[in-house]
Amino acid sequence: MHDQLLLKLDNLTARYGEKFVFKDLSFEVRSGECWALLGHSGSGKSALLEAIAGNFNVVKGQVIRPFYDEYIRAHPPKDPYFNYRQLISYLPVKYQFKNLSNTSEFFYQQRFNAAFSEDAPTVEDFLNDEVQKSLAEGPWDVSKVISLFQLERLRQKQLIKLSNGETKRLRLAASLLKNPRLLLLDSPLVGLDVKTRTAFNAILAQIIASGTTVVLTCTVGEIPPVVTHAAVLHNYQIQQVVARERFSLIKLPKPPSYSLDARKVSTLTEGRGPSQYKLIVGMKEVTVKYGDSTILNGVNWVIKPGERWALRGPNGAGKSTLLSLINGDNPQAYANDITLFDHKRGSGESIWDIKKKIGFVSPELLQYFHSRATCWEIVASGFHDTLGYLKPVDKEQAFLVDQWLKLLGLEGSAGQVFETASPTIQRIILLARAMIKNPPLLILDEPCQGLDQVQQTRVRTVVDAVCSASATALIYVTHYEEELPACVDHVLQLEKGRRVI
Repeated sequence: MHDQLLLKLDNLTARYGEKFVFKDLSFEVRSGECWALLGHSGSGKSALLEAIAGNFNVVKGQVIRPFYDEYIRAHPPKDPYFNYRQLISYLPVKYQFKNLSNTSEFFYQQRFNAAFSEDAPTVEDFLNDEVQKSLAEGPWDVSKVISLFQLERLRQKQLIKLSNGETKRLRLAASLLKNPRLLLLDSPLVGLDVKTRTAFNAILAQIIASGTTVVLTCTVGEIPPVVTHAAVLHNYQIQQVVARERFSLIKLPKPPSYSLDARKVSTLTEGRGPSQYKLIVGMKEVTVKYGDSTILNGVNWVIKPGERWALRGPNGAGKSTLLSLINGDNPQAYANDITLFDHKRGSGESIWDIKKKIGFVSPELLQYFHSRATCWEIVASGFHDTLGYLKPVDKEQAFLVDQWLKLLGLEGSAGQVFETASPTIQRIILLARAMIKNPPLLILDEPCQGLDQVQQTRVRTVVDAVCSASATALIYVTHYEEELPACVDHVLQLEKGRRVI
């Protein structure tokens, strides 16, 4: 039945821990609708998905779920513990896969080590396990989601080896195996290449046609055509509700102004004058294989001091593997002809000798970076390239941490525990961590992923300023042409593991 009430948040006041998240918020979803939640970072979009999913404590008001009442009338549950949560699939930005030992103790470098990665289940194993957890009746099964998300060639691939985009597709596929009546997607388009983003609307249409109602977060410029309604949030309140025919009139509240002090950037990059190296990266016919799968095939690449490169390619092209060879994370570097900072790999250098010359950030690093340290301490850990273990810093280093946080507009988050910060703040904190030691090489793998337009502009401005004030070499990865900093002057394009540009 069209226009039937499915969900209603009625004057909801909700709390997460000791913090009040929403006060007197109302929101409703009806059958036949597909909602987009819009707003600047920190406006409350993700928090609204959490509230719908039932992850906050309700202090006042109520959450009414007619979709659940309708389902149990048609399908009386056999399990006494069956509740509305079995009919909701929620995909947050951060996730944790479990290994074959049923723990979630994956570590970042594990995905590049053939022996360690065997402890991770395959895509097919993972999907079959998700089916066993489903308690709701519905149309979706493993074969259908594999077909919809084009996962056939990934069936036997370990989860830990998936690219960021492949992981996104797999998580979406797994969410449907629950046969949800309500699907909540936090930034589902982030990390997808152009081809997959184009296909996403057709995928959404099939999901909706199966009887699932979708609520997602996205940017104003990326509202999928199947979306019927949008809610604009600001300061954890819904400021505006807009129907599809008026989407072109949507204007987000004006964000706080930001201006970059170029002199401050010059101060923070002091000491990075002309490079002491003749060659930052040299690769000759680099090839990486795992079993019968060739990930990189005969790649040649030379990066000289002061060069700024864009690394391009669709999901699964081999970009992450290529970067892992440079960053010291992939043991197959020793089997290839690779020179880093004038030294051939395997000539006696340790991975820490390499890492201390590189500032690195990536979406995968965000997923594996779990720490109860404060945001200030996470930035400081960049001096020693540690993940979780924190070494003391001297007064000069502490001053630099303070200045980088201020430069990026995050001085107010310095004392916040990293794991409790929003994914947006976590991403910018890890960017500051990459830049803090003023390295000869910056590797920024999708640094603007999940950031709003204001924050993206801030990141590009800072990167351009750093490159203008120093001889730092840059490798910048993005699927979005408009995200590239102006300083980028070289391009390497990968297609199926081969360099095509």
